[in-house]
Amino acid sequence: MHEITQQVREFVIANFLFGQDDGKLQDHQSLLESGIIDSTGVLELVTFLEERFSIGVADRELLPENLDSIQSVARFVSRKLEATSRAAAV
Repeated sequence: MHEITQQVREFVIANFLFGQDDGKLQDHQSLLESGIIDSTGVLELVTFLEERFSIGVADRELLPENLDSIQSVARFVSRKLEATSRAAAV
């Protein structure tokens, strides 16, 4: 999960913080409440996740508990990847 966290962090810094990270961005920090991303940014993040990790994100999964922090995004992607690998093993 560390690798997923790092990739999401790099995406957020590059695309929403314009490559500037002063070390204040915390993995548990709300991206929405802190103004780092807005609703359009959530869609950009979802597109990145779908392309980078080859997962599908359903409309019903567009929830803050899945996408509001780097930490929650990494957990969400990990769950999706795990479910995909379980389904492929069956």
